[in-house]
Amino acid sequence: MNYTDLQGKSVEELESMLKEKKLEVFTLRAKLKTMQLTNTSELKAAKKDVARIMTALSAARTK
Repeated sequence: MNYTDLQGKSVEELESMLKEKKLEVFTLRAKLKTMQLTNTSELKAAKKDVARIMTALSAARTK
């Protein structure tokens, strides 16, 4: 996911995407703690996606 993909989205779309990604981060952390996560880079990528969505959401709200 790139920031440029998120720039054209509405605030409602970004908020729903943020909710989904935060849930994904939560499940990945749970899998990491229970030793079920085989690819730990998924957690890092999901956290970066959350940050990108939050940045786009902040920019959309200031417009």
